[in-house]
Amino acid sequence: MTRTPRTPADHPPLDLFGAPAAVPGRRLTGHLARALLADGPGFATREVEQLVVTLEGIVGDRHAGHSRAADSRVPWYPRGTRLRNTRQVSLVAPDELAEIARRLGLTQIAPEWIGANLLIEGVPRLTDLPPGTRLHFEGGAALVVEGENAPCRHAGAAIAAQTGQEGAELGFAKVAKGLRGLVAWVERAGTLKPGTPISVRVPAQRVWTG
Repeated sequence: MTRTPRTPADHPPLDLFGAPAAVPGRRLTGHLARALLADGPGFATREVEQLVVTLEGIVGDRHAGHSRAADSRVPWYPRGTRLRNTRQVSLVAPDELAEIARRLGLTQIAPEWIGANLLIEGVPRLTDLPPGTRLHFEGGAALVVEGENAPCRHAGAAIAAQTGQEGAELGFAKVAKGLRGLVAWVERAGTLKPGTPISVRVPAQRVWTG
């Protein structure tokens, strides 16, 4: 996937104080292509017919729970500190995975290799969706985007194990920035079933300049 560089015309207008004006919210429609569950001993997920979610996360998934232990992603807390779990669900897009694969010289990267739970189709620039974006599913479930899922060496190692390309372990983190997908938390319980539409509600955005 080729990303089009931004031009001055793409920048939001300024408000009376010289700060970027808010970009209005939008509603999009996507499609849930695959549902995957992390219930095994390793990093990978496996495809299932549907996922059941509660406010604790995906039922049976190892990332479920109201809280989680602080790790290297949040170095401002001591390792192991209990934190609110805003990383209950991992989302990826097929076009972004295809671009990462191209950059690594691979024919494909499957969502299950890198521990994804949901493969989302039809939403342009999925990884760029801002925090606070809500995804409403036909089965009643609703997710709230926490932010980008920063690429890490663990996912790279999983790709290397699947493909035999040793360079993927370290190379993944370099080429997958802005394409790795999102993490989200459950706002409303329900089911996530492949083949159903998703209503995506992108909030109004304003760049904070201090």
